[in-house]
Amino acid sequence: MNSSTNLGSDNILKLLVKLSTPAIIAQLINVLYNIVDRIFIGKMENGELAMAGVGVAFPIILIINSFSALVGMGGAPLVAMKMGEKDNDSAEKIMNNGFMMLLVIAFFLTIFFLLFKEPILWAFGASNQTINYALDYIGLYILGTIFVQISLGMNSFINTQGFAKTGMLTVTIGAITNIVLDPIFIFVLDMGVRGAALATITSQAISAIWVIIFLTGKKTILKINKKYLRFDKEIIKSISTLGIAPFVMQSTESLVLISLNNQLLKYGGDLAVGAMTIMSSIMQIILLPSMGFTQGAQPIISYNFGAKNFKRVSETFKYCTLICFLYTTLMCISLMIVPEVFVKIFNNDKELVAITSDAIKVYFAGIFLFGLQVSCQTTFLALGRAKISLFLALLRKIILLIPLVFILPMFIKDGFFAVLLAEPIADIVSALVSATLFYSFYKKNLKNNENA
Repeated sequence: MNSSTNLGSDNILKLLVKLSTPAIIAQLINVLYNIVDRIFIGKMENGELAMAGVGVAFPIILIINSFSALVGMGGAPLVAMKMGEKDNDSAEKIMNNGFMMLLVIAFFLTIFFLLFKEPILWAFGASNQTINYALDYIGLYILGTIFVQISLGMNSFINTQGFAKTGMLTVTIGAITNIVLDPIFIFVLDMGVRGAALATITSQAISAIWVIIFLTGKKTILKINKKYLRFDKEIIKSISTLGIAPFVMQSTESLVLISLNNQLLKYGGDLAVGAMTIMSSIMQIILLPSMGFTQGAQPIISYNFGAKNFKRVSETFKYCTLICFLYTTLMCISLMIVPEVFVKIFNNDKELVAITSDAIKVYFAGIFLFGLQVSCQTTFLALGRAKISLFLALLRKIILLIPLVFILPMFIKDGFFAVLLAEPIADIVSALVSATLFYSFYKKNLKNNENA
């Protein structure tokens, strides 16, 4: 690993702080990266409609991002395990195959969404009032797909080598650029939502260039290497098998938003869709830092599992779970007490603030347990347990949440409340199932080896 970080012997709590702090900062900055467009868009004339339009387009963005997770989060644990086995050549080969996968994926995604964006947006819950905003935003965003794939996908390979600060800088550079360019493009140049999209893809391009410069430079351990820039079927299969869980976790978020947007449009109109756009942004504020912490834990778990140091694997998981649980509990309490503080970050329209503040108290009622789920699921992924991680990703959204969004309004008279209630039910059930499965896995696979 990088010379100042020894994942096999350094104090685990200090390692978690060292690797997770930059990752958490990166994720907090990433929150700004993802929601700063919506903050500025909400301040436009007809901002509530523009926000609803961007909210309708957001599932496409999630789908694009999920492919970078397929490769980045599927390949990074494999790289860390190989480095734990002192096999850096194989680790470098895996990383280069991941880079080639991202380029091919970017090409096909760009072509597909350019051709079919409008019918997709109608299917995702656009209305006559919001479709033009959605088309203006996503039409430009799609052109930056290759930059998204490189900056997000390859950054995982920087973090897994122990270069957490460099990984943080990847996000920081892009986020600062986006924040600076947004008001210029949206208001000064009067480009509206197209300006927000242009600011985003420009910042992502700069982040992608930064990643490539680092991974071809002298400081990195593993490099983008010409001799490995060719496809290996077995490596692609391994990356895809392990990456399918985070891919499903992120891509199904788009299905969740599509289902929610369509049902909320039915029971609450465009204003309800605007409220969901705000709540999905708040969800990112809550979840991304906890995911940043587990991202810092992932190299420690994967490296020590590859080195067969099972005691350090267990200890890392325990710290990770406790901290994530405390964080999501604190955020849940804050949302229940002062929801309007979070809402007014995005929009000050009295009617929108009122409906969103009430909705938050239902929608986020089960979020306190999410720290438990994300810790268990990330640990399964870090240990290479793709099937269990995939099941947990499917459980919360596909098996529970999406069906409940459509079923509950059949039995509860207030359809708007029923749609919102689906989220806390799915959160609580999936978190308890995740904890139960991990405890069973721990007793069978880690505890005995740890004692040995």
